[in-house]
Amino acid sequence: MSSIWTTSPPSAEPPDHFFPFPLNPSPKTPALVIGSGFGGLASAIRLQARGYQVTLLEALEQPGGRASVFRDQGFTYDAGPTILTAPFLLDELFALNQKKTSDYIKIVPCHPFYRIVWHDGYSFEYTGNQAAMENEVRRLSPDDLEGYRRFVGETHAIFQRAFIELADQPFTHFTDMLRVAPDLIRLRSDRSVWQMACRHVKNQRLREVLSFHPLLVGGNPFQSSSIYAMIHYLERQWGVHFAMGGTGALVQALVKLLEDLGGQLRLNAPVDQLLVENNAVAGVRLRSGETLRAQVVVSNADVANFYRKKVSPAVRHKWTDRRLEKMRYSMSLFLIYFGTNRTYPELAHHTIWLGPRYKGLLDDIFHHRILAEDFSLYLHAPTRTDPSLAPKGHECFYVLSPVPHLGSPGDQIDWEKEKEGYADRIFAALEKTIVPDLRKHLVSKLIFTPRDFESRLDAYHGSAFQFEPILTQSAWFRPHNVSEDVQGLYLCGAGTHPGAGVPGVLSSAKLLDRVIPPPQ
Repeated sequence: MSSIWTTSPPSAEPPDHFFPFPLNPSPKTPALVIGSGFGGLASAIRLQARGYQVTLLEALEQPGGRASVFRDQGFTYDAGPTILTAPFLLDELFALNQKKTSDYIKIVPCHPFYRIVWHDGYSFEYTGNQAAMENEVRRLSPDDLEGYRRFVGETHAIFQRAFIELADQPFTHFTDMLRVAPDLIRLRSDRSVWQMACRHVKNQRLREVLSFHPLLVGGNPFQSSSIYAMIHYLERQWGVHFAMGGTGALVQALVKLLEDLGGQLRLNAPVDQLLVENNAVAGVRLRSGETLRAQVVVSNADVANFYRKKVSPAVRHKWTDRRLEKMRYSMSLFLIYFGTNRTYPELAHHTIWLGPRYKGLLDDIFHHRILAEDFSLYLHAPTRTDPSLAPKGHECFYVLSPVPHLGSPGDQIDWEKEKEGYADRIFAALEKTIVPDLRKHLVSKLIFTPRDFESRLDAYHGSAFQFEPILTQSAWFRPHNVSEDVQGLYLCGAGTHPGAGVPGVLSSAKLLDRVIPPPQ
């Protein structure tokens, strides 16, 4: 029998509290899932496969949440996540309908994973091939080759424990945290990713290469626990991939899977209030006034705003407004979606563009919360892999710059006033280095600021990744996947364990299978 897996998944025996899928699902206990981002879609699919009758509620006019799509003049822009890793987590979902991922969508590898370019034009090809990476390290800093090898070995140990063994394990009791404390000590999780890189290599640019990954999940490399260095090895293990048709096509494939299993997606259905009776979920009331009853509700919404706006303070004893306001939030993003009437075949699919300052810029973003004159960027050029996303002979892009969230003093930035000038500075930097004559060939441009994260995506402080991934906001210290206050309420997505990023939110949905009981 041929395998349904595109890559071999890690094997692990489920814990005693894992609830297996019923062989003959009982008819149709209702369950509601709020928010159709990847975490919500995966949760809805898994619940439907287990025998629940799932209704997935999306406030916007299209599914996907941060993974929605913008279209303009024949260009298709993925709004949010573009880097797919650990594809076996998707394979698991399609297998629930006895299908392969390829039956629904084509996912292809990206080579290189990233091209890292500095402001002076120097570049580094970042791949999953050890020999190729060692050649790049040798070219940049030959004295650091052995240190790089030690770094890879350390990330492997972290990856094995933090991702393979713990990413889909619930941390609902403090004893769960105590159980892993010896490993956290052994793996030196008290160090930052930057400190871990510095321990192994001396070259400043190589340190930047080995430490930028926390930014992909909203973290500051100088403060995020070295646990997050596992992303380096996770990418090596399964590669970096792209969904043909864009991330939006993957969202549509997951919607079709949900519907094939018998679930329902409702668009333009914002939730106004979680209904609670005797400290247990009773359903939700939509903004339209419609009431939907269910004893299982999963929220994939922004955790802080969901609790603050949708759950009565009278039943919230753990996650009070004050506690949520005291949490540390990830940075926001400034994004430009743009298209050109020429192509740039020399570009990589993914480019990390690093400015003249590294730590200083991150201090401005995370601590001072000011809009600096300089920036570092991520450039996505999906038409390097899938030309169908733009008109023939054209190129489709988005570029993002990490910027402060809207918490004080970041709320003093007037984004309506600043956005055009900031975008023009970004275009000028790209023109000078990797996208020549960009503005001369520009034919489409859309801008998305922290204010749009706040208004369109209902993100607290306009944060792009919810809670900042530091050690004291990880695992048990994050809002739990099982509500501590309301029976029958569960959380998935970036704001709960294990955290942001596509593998993180898919794993958050997977662990709900371990804590949500079978339908009655």
